[in-house]
Amino acid sequence: MDIASLCRTPLFQNCTQEEAQAVIDYLGAAVRRYKKGAIIYASGADVDHIGLVLAGMAQIERTDAWGDRVILHAVEPGGVFAVACACIPGQPLLVSVTAYSDCEVLFLDVPKLLYPAATGIDAARNKVVANLLTISARMRLQLVRRSFHTASKTIRGRVMSYLSEQAELQHSSQVTIPFDRQQMADYLELDRSALSKELGRMRRDGLLEFRKNVFTLNREQPTSAADR
Repeated sequence: MDIASLCRTPLFQNCTQEEAQAVIDYLGAAVRRYKKGAIIYASGADVDHIGLVLAGMAQIERTDAWGDRVILHAVEPGGVFAVACACIPGQPLLVSVTAYSDCEVLFLDVPKLLYPAATGIDAARNKVVANLLTISARMRLQLVRRSFHTASKTIRGRVMSYLSEQAELQHSSQVTIPFDRQQMADYLELDRSALSKELGRMRRDGLLEFRKNVFTLNREQPTSAADR
């Protein structure tokens, strides 16, 4: 594990390499590797460790009783998962975490992080706990943003809401999203075929161009073409 790279993640930002190593050693953190498609955490599991993705990508998803899947969030390198449930003793996971690609995950013992014995690393631990609070707030905002995208009653409205947000976050009219077409449909709660057809219509209307998961938005289109 590269400690210098770890210090560049949101969870360990503002920590020196020595501080990050001290926290890792105290928590007895373990690195595990998963193949694409593997279940990292299953819905209903009791968890007391958060996962920090070091390489690859994981995704947070929910599957209903009929097998319909909704993707809630993609977790890229530096991102974490299972924060809320790990911080609430006895709270089972309401979602599943799977490996979108081959990935490497660092697991951290949250109770030990939040309620430590005397260790002499309080300054380092406090930095990580403060970062964890910030991350938790950001994850909440991500769920709120997703609710904005799925609020539209039209496919075009959902697509434009999501891609507009990505353009804002990436500061560019050309954006790369972390989903393939099926995952994009699942995230926006749409049928894949209907999504593909609407993307084709949006391309013909001059609203955007796309190739796989890279989209280029044409911001000069009149607002009257924004929704159907």
